[in-house]
Amino acid sequence: MALNLATQVGTLRGTPVVADTGSASRADQQLGPAAVWNPQPAAEQNLRCRVQKGMGQGEIEVTPPMSPRRSPLLMAVQPDQPVACKALVADKDAATVEEEAFVIEHLGGGGGAVKGVPVFVMMPLDTVKPGGGLNRRKAMNASLMALKNAGVEGVMVDVWWGIVEKERPGEYDWRGYDEFMDMARRIGLKVQAVMSFHQCGGNVGDSITIPLPEWVLEEMDKDPDLAYTDQSGRRNYEYVSLGCDTLPVLKGRTPIQCYADFMRAFRDHFAPLLGSTIVEIQVGMGPAGELRYPSYPELNGTWKFPGIGAFQCYDKYMLSSLKAAAEKAGKMEWANGGPSDAGDYNNWPEDTSFFRHDGGWNSPYGEFFLSWYSQMLLDHGERIVSSATSIFSSTQVKISVKVAGIHWHYGTRSHAPELTAGYYNTRYRDGYLPIARMLGRHGAVFNFTCVEMRDGEQPGEAACKPEELVRQVAAAAREAEVELAGENALPRYDETAHEQILNAAARDEEEKMAAFTYLRMGPDLFQPDNWRRFVAFVKNMAEGKDGAERCRELVEREAERSVHATVPLVQEAAVALVSG
Repeated sequence: MALNLATQVGTLRGTPVVADTGSASRADQQLGPAAVWNPQPAAEQNLRCRVQKGMGQGEIEVTPPMSPRRSPLLMAVQPDQPVACKALVADKDAATVEEEAFVIEHLGGGGGAVKGVPVFVMMPLDTVKPGGGLNRRKAMNASLMALKNAGVEGVMVDVWWGIVEKERPGEYDWRGYDEFMDMARRIGLKVQAVMSFHQCGGNVGDSITIPLPEWVLEEMDKDPDLAYTDQSGRRNYEYVSLGCDTLPVLKGRTPIQCYADFMRAFRDHFAPLLGSTIVEIQVGMGPAGELRYPSYPELNGTWKFPGIGAFQCYDKYMLSSLKAAAEKAGKMEWANGGPSDAGDYNNWPEDTSFFRHDGGWNSPYGEFFLSWYSQMLLDHGERIVSSATSIFSSTQVKISVKVAGIHWHYGTRSHAPELTAGYYNTRYRDGYLPIARMLGRHGAVFNFTCVEMRDGEQPGEAACKPEELVRQVAAAAREAEVELAGENALPRYDETAHEQILNAAARDEEEKMAAFTYLRMGPDLFQPDNWRRFVAFVKNMAEGKDGAERCRELVEREAERSVHATVPLVQEAAVALVSG
């Protein structure tokens, strides 16, 4: 049987895979990630395709095509050498022990201290089933082991409000998360747990639908103004409107109390793992878990890239707050809603009187409205992060907050898409420094997306400037003295994206990011070429920018030794897969 072992070059990182002493079967332990993952729905390709349409000929492809379908044997063998190498723990001869020690000495292992930036990997959105239990348990076990062997620090998982507190308020079902956290602990991976108080479905990359808890939706049916509302009266049920943050509209509790009770229940339930396995709590604050308004929803084709989005301030609670602000300013004529000339979701700035280069955004009214709109978002964030830091103060976990990387039309004066999302950032005003200072008051980490993007990859006509945006956010974090962490906004497996992330995240000691979370674990990641590049990327991030070139060469040089040393083990795993 001939095996193409060259594709496994990047998979062996050097750390022996920790034996899974739990209930996983031997088949679970040997089964490779690519062999057991189901393909993701096509919905996850949405924005990636749009970005590609704006690229010129000869530029890199944002989403490299998957390899042609292979036989089950080769699909199992090629991507997951680390899983096969689990046998190193149970059955090694002297030569294997010597080789293992050599590789560990030179390549290091996951989970230890790094000179550069530790890498976490996002789990699939449907990691936990509604009603409890893990989806694709065999794939999860094999994949986590592969990540551990690649040198990954840990994983990020959504803890869905709509799953855990689904049926009745105050009743929490942690069963699926118990299993996941225990699996991560046994394998030796750390966990970033996201308190996901939003709906899954309707945003970029959402391949499944997980609604808000049933009892929350019941209250929203009774009072539709609990949902964000645009100028046309269109309701958005992704997240409870921040306009009612402090009102007892959810079965006698305020939304902020509901979020705090959920986090408190999580803390109490997982107390033994906090600070050891669970090292970070990322607190969801809006759609897609980000601190923003749902100004660019993809559901039902409402918004398409690179539209400017729409203000979400027309539910009665937001309008009541706006009225109070206008009365205080002595301008009751400003109390009736957002600007009437701001266009719609798919307009461009110059299509509108409000957002064009000399438009109303830069007028006294524009300053009043945008200040109020953005301050409401900041106040919302402060309420939740204040609760989170208080609840987890006795633990060793970090608190983080994610901010969206809205890079399209960044090159215009008004920065319209950022304004509709709640970031008062224009050519004349820094909208990210207030966010950074708010997070700094509570010692929270500023997590930012689109770190992988280069200006030249984006549609030039849309004035996209992700690199400049990332630099602005990094500068705001430095000035506010808060830790900055990053994510890639879209799935990328190419070395160009990896290099961009390395340049942005793994700078010198004073400016490097606290961590980087890689989007997302799934079948594409474990394709042979993607996996080889990913393992090299993880090592380069761990070494930092200064040592990246030297370490990349070392990875390539030592990989060949590792492949030859583990040929019998890879073949053994392949045979086990075929025989079932």
